[in-house]
Amino acid sequence: MTTTQADLDRLAVNTIRTLAMDAVQAANSGHPGTPMAMAPVAYELWQNHLRFDPNDPIWPNRDRFVLSMGHASMLLYSMLHLTQVKAVNAAYESVGKPSVTLDDIKRFRQMDSRCAGHPEYRWTSGIETTTGPLGQGYATSVGMAVAGKWLAAHYNRPGFDLFGYHVYALGGDGCMMEGAASEAASLAGHLKLDNLCWIYDNNKITIEGNTGWSFSEDVATRFVAYGWNVTRVSDANDLEMLKRAYNLAKETKGRPTLIIVDSHIAWGAPNLQDTHEAHGAPLGEEEIKLTKRNYGWPEDAKFRVPTEVLEHFNKGMGKRGGNLRSEWMSLYEKYKAKFPKEADELVRIQKRQLPDGWDKNLKPFPTDPKGLAGRDASGKVLNAIAQSVPWLIGGSADLAPSTKTRLTFEGAEDFGPPGLAADPHHPTKIHFGGRNMHFGIREIAMGAVLNGMALTKVRPYGSGFFVFSDFSRPCIRLAAIMEIPVIYIFTHDSIGVGEDGPTHQPIEHLASLRAIPGLITMRPGDPNEVLEAWKTIMKMRHEPVCLVLSRQNMPTVDRTKCGSAEGVAKGAYILSEAEGGKPDVLLMASGTEVALAMDSQAKLKSEGIKARVVSMPSWELFEHQDREYRDSVLPPSIKARVSIEALSTFCWERYVGPTGESIGMRTFGASAPLKELNKKFGFTPEAVAEAAKRTIAANR
Repeated sequence: MTTTQADLDRLAVNTIRTLAMDAVQAANSGHPGTPMAMAPVAYELWQNHLRFDPNDPIWPNRDRFVLSMGHASMLLYSMLHLTQVKAVNAAYESVGKPSVTLDDIKRFRQMDSRCAGHPEYRWTSGIETTTGPLGQGYATSVGMAVAGKWLAAHYNRPGFDLFGYHVYALGGDGCMMEGAASEAASLAGHLKLDNLCWIYDNNKITIEGNTGWSFSEDVATRFVAYGWNVTRVSDANDLEMLKRAYNLAKETKGRPTLIIVDSHIAWGAPNLQDTHEAHGAPLGEEEIKLTKRNYGWPEDAKFRVPTEVLEHFNKGMGKRGGNLRSEWMSLYEKYKAKFPKEADELVRIQKRQLPDGWDKNLKPFPTDPKGLAGRDASGKVLNAIAQSVPWLIGGSADLAPSTKTRLTFEGAEDFGPPGLAADPHHPTKIHFGGRNMHFGIREIAMGAVLNGMALTKVRPYGSGFFVFSDFSRPCIRLAAIMEIPVIYIFTHDSIGVGEDGPTHQPIEHLASLRAIPGLITMRPGDPNEVLEAWKTIMKMRHEPVCLVLSRQNMPTVDRTKCGSAEGVAKGAYILSEAEGGKPDVLLMASGTEVALAMDSQAKLKSEGIKARVVSMPSWELFEHQDREYRDSVLPPSIKARVSIEALSTFCWERYVGPTGESIGMRTFGASAPLKELNKKFGFTPEAVAEAAKRTIAANR
């Protein structure tokens, strides 16, 4: 019997569908409906369009596929298994075994399976980003497209088009409702990212039921207004129309593309058409048998993968992707011979390594009682580093003049499509090789775009006022889960914002960020601590960092009389020792309150009380040190302790202990000049000294 192309197409699509049904049923948990409905959409894209080599899933110029609706994870796991994507180890070397085995699929959503409930980056090769929170995958894909444009502009040469990949993201109604996707879509349209294609599963179903209860906007018109190219496929099973839509996306210039695909959830399930029942629950054994019968599939066969389907994918995507990757490697070898410096940079980017001499422009700040604001010191250090690390790229959510995050050296320029209308009063050169990004007032999109850029291995940073870190927090959390080295620069870090009042004065924010596992927070206490913080940050390869900086000046400490600022790398260190090295009390502080601790130490000394000042810019780094070091900084025998931070006191108990005191914020702030705020809330040497004496008395 002759097997036609249509037969192979149908067999492959139904294999994807039945794997999803069987895996969800075996787990008694998950979402089978969307993978069943979207199977033809994924099949056509992967088999006939995606530039992806299953044998090298980290090939730099591969097309990216992002599953924004992460609950449909079995769709992605099925594709990774059927295309036989190979696993990659931590050294970025292919290890030859399958990324997703059939046993992994059989153990879907179970402990240690490579098929977790939602796709997880770094856990399963071939997954480009961790998805789950709806809209985040769409938004992250914009960052991947941004990085692709930048890499092409910076490294391509005539005859050497090393970068030109496309990014495809598949999402649903929930993604379209989330603000993250809307912000990112607006930015992508503005930047004219024609290497980006979103596929929208328009099935009109969410967990509660029909979207008519909550979502009735005209999505197509909205995206046209954003500046996108919009096309529609009226039937998710129509492979020819899907092919036409994908080709249109690849051919479109100057606009990203949205493909709206009309579908029915749990396609082929006879009793579940046009319902939400299959959205978040197994179909049930009887419904699965009926559905398989509807497909012409053996009713009792579970996790069936026909050999001809594996061969079909190998001859299609496998052969095409392998050839494309081989051609690229050959081109890269010629590129390396002609452009050795740039070729070396590309290797370092992929391995998250720094250039030799990356810190050559860094100089310590001289002692100065007046000092500098944390944001000003950071701006100087950032510009010094960025001149030596060409792939350090970033910007702010419309606040670069305040956060001091603009790169000002010659050649930095601005990122965007050539010809983009700029401010006529401040003309700048705008092109895709520019390194200053303008995210607009889109903190959520900024965070997600930074994640997408980091996943493409460039080193991104983004900035804003610390109080607005709330907007970016879901993205920061995902960066920590994925272990990617995104840099967040947050300024205006305390009630020091002054007259702007409670809406702009961060109180609980540092405690909130300290609560995120894997995230490094750093709140340096003088300009040289800022310098050392940046040195520490740049060496990190798997940790996102929030650098929290002041608006107001911080005195530059005299390091000939105090501990070296290199102690920042250990998270906390003895800044100023008590006379004789035997303190009566420990004063612990971060940021602008370090200077207050120093003044309080002097006041206590005048009263015959010996205090040790400990600067604690990073709790996380301090906890990474061994017990011996931590005890040397905070001796367990000294119970009299005072913490000083113009933020929430939450969790300082771990360091001050049951008989210590915390000077901090227990309410929101107020609108007033800083000196008045400090007096009102107890940030004065007198208040600190009184707290020190109380805790000393309590521990006698």
